[in-house]
Amino acid sequence: MIVTVLSSLDSLCRQQACEALAAAHPSAAVVVHDLLENGTVVCRIFSHDGPAERHETVLEHGCLSCTVRLDVVPTVRRLMARGEEHVIVGLPYGVPASTTVAALRHELGADCPVSSAVHACAPDCVEDHLWDHHTLFESGFTPVPDDERTSGEFVIGELSFCDTILAAEPDVFPVDPDGRARGLQLLRELAPHADLAEDAAGIRPGRHDYAAAVGRTVPGTVQAGRASHGPFTTVTQRIRRPLHPGRFRHALATLAAGCCWLRGHLWIATAPDCRIAISGIGPRIWLENTGPWKTHTGPGTGGSVLAATGDGLDGDQIARILASCELTDSEMDAGFEALDDPFGLIQPN
Repeated sequence: MIVTVLSSLDSLCRQQACEALAAAHPSAAVVVHDLLENGTVVCRIFSHDGPAERHETVLEHGCLSCTVRLDVVPTVRRLMARGEEHVIVGLPYGVPASTTVAALRHELGADCPVSSAVHACAPDCVEDHLWDHHTLFESGFTPVPDDERTSGEFVIGELSFCDTILAAEPDVFPVDPDGRARGLQLLRELAPHADLAEDAAGIRPGRHDYAAAVGRTVPGTVQAGRASHGPFTTVTQRIRRPLHPGRFRHALATLAAGCCWLRGHLWIATAPDCRIAISGIGPRIWLENTGPWKTHTGPGTGGSVLAATGDGLDGDQIARILASCELTDSEMDAGFEALDDPFGLIQPN
């Protein structure tokens, strides 16, 4: 048996994507899960050779991981036992494909290979999702009140993990051709590794590489891009010397201006032995101490790497700003101990 895992941010895109996948694979069983406000999971199964099935499960906590562990995985296990050769799993909105694929691998192993991890989205809405400052709960994308992810964080996570993006166009409002073209180009820029399928029949099976997918989601990772032919570009800069924490903090607002996605890893003078991951998605920017540098990429060998994706970015300006944040010769000679720590990166002894 093979499995296709489908994630999405909203019901309309998921519905269209599930219908399109079912039409492209008429012998497959389609499983659709929904997580309701009271912790109830509704599961519907559509099969080519039998009536539709429906069951409900009440979860004690009603969280996303419980939905996957206690309902999605058991359902796939049951379908595998009854001899289904292909199962298409339509996840609840806001549930990441990575959580589901990891659970399937852990619980079912090699008997349940994931052929494709697909993210369905409306291209003309992607840019708006990236800049939305509301949480998924505030925007109505999940019934879990304490889910503090923004729609942009969810979308970037899915674009990084999934091997295929399926362009969905729910028939609610007329599609703006220019907006759609802009969205498609942005998707290609954000996920250069992924296939961008205009219809479900164009999805290539067997493209999911779990190790590569997990590697793309590691904080601080920067992928190699591809040639850009549109308004969105990705600028990647490398800085060899440690960054002055104060100057870099003041420069962040300028660096992030107009960037849909800012990511990379930093060598900051106040935490010279630690690899600091930076991520900025729309209006949110945060730094994360990911621990000591790996031996082969220790401080002084690779320095800082920063990639910015946006509309009309000036690579030369970004390079100048980062260069101004490098420690000078005199600051290098003076040592790092006297520097302020505006990011709170210094770890207590």
